[in-house]
Amino acid sequence: MSALNVHDVGEGPVAVLLHAFPCDARMWRPQADALSLAGWRVLVPDLPGFGGSELLDDQPRLGPVADAVVSMLDERSVDRCVLAGVSLGGYVAMAMLASRPDLAAAVVFCDTKATADGDAARENRERLAVLCEQEPAQTARILEQSVLPGLLGDTTRATRPDVVAEVRGWLGEARPETVAWYQRAMAARPDSRDVLASLEVPALVIWGDEDALSPRAEQDLMLERLVHGDISVIAGAGHLANVERPDEVSWVLRRFGDVVRGHQQS
Repeated sequence: MSALNVHDVGEGPVAVLLHAFPCDARMWRPQADALSLAGWRVLVPDLPGFGGSELLDDQPRLGPVADAVVSMLDERSVDRCVLAGVSLGGYVAMAMLASRPDLAAAVVFCDTKATADGDAARENRERLAVLCEQEPAQTARILEQSVLPGLLGDTTRATRPDVVAEVRGWLGEARPETVAWYQRAMAARPDSRDVLASLEVPALVIWGDEDALSPRAEQDLMLERLVHGDISVIAGAGHLANVERPDEVSWVLRRFGDVVRGHQQS
């Protein structure tokens, strides 16, 4: 199993932040800094194939990705953490919870969903995977045309050119073999609503109100299953709410962290 490149900052109880496709750990940097200042140790891995982490040799499935993150935590003797994931990171978090629910002191699901892909979504993912395999040199262009429009909300695209440029840059660094592997892995992911229903820990759903990829209906499906779930809606943000509105999401996470610590001390 490939070792993960991990941004490790701060001291205290552990929070693990899992990034979206096709980004890397950098997308969580503002929140990692904010949480570390609030007394948390924050671990932000580059998932396999992204940033400084090598792609796995396994068949495209999210289970091995989850296992890689669990191994990273075991190597650091972390037996409990606040586990947070945005989009793909949420899928990986759910896969981790399916096998190791004991790891989570609390969970945060940001702009993600617990349902499996339908036929049309799986077909679109396979089409994107094949395109990147057939034209690897065009991966950046393919992602900019097919992925970038859905990642950011209308407000960001209209008023935050710096954010658009930053995300475009991350897409430009994505490796074609990684793109194809994860498209197939996400297409194969199972429905995770029963996993959420089994959780007895504090849970927070964070959702950008302009997110068309993971619409509000999907957030409500998660909330229906989470025993101790709540939602925080981020105005003027799309699928990458923590990148589009970093200060707001950082504040929400710090507030939730205070609730979790209070829950643990009571």
